[in-house]
Amino acid sequence: MDRRGGGNRVGAKHILQKHTGSRNPNDSYRKRPVTRSFEEAMANIQAVQKRLVAGEQFETIARELSECGSAARGGDLGVFGHGEMQKQFEDAAFALGVGEVSGPVVSDSGIHLILRYQ
Repeated sequence: MDRRGGGNRVGAKHILQKHTGSRNPNDSYRKRPVTRSFEEAMANIQAVQKRLVAGEQFETIARELSECGSAARGGDLGVFGHGEMQKQFEDAAFALGVGEVSGPVVSDSGIHLILRYQ
């Protein structure tokens, strides 16, 4: 079964934690430099996963912690097709079923948790 429901476009939200090795190690949304290591960013994402399992809302955590301009929209990146996002992110988003949350996804931007909503 094709989990992508046709496969050409998905809607996704994400929570991003950057680290010093990220392509842009600044939190442009909160106007501060990012000084954490990759390992610290991964630990933060794993802590977010626990909060989600405990029932906290994805959008609430995204507004609080995500280091992307989409944080203001609860992490919403909108609807996108193939070739519009970094490959690692895109592959993970398209592999999810609607309503599913990914495990940690490492891209050039940092470490993400992705929620597919469409």
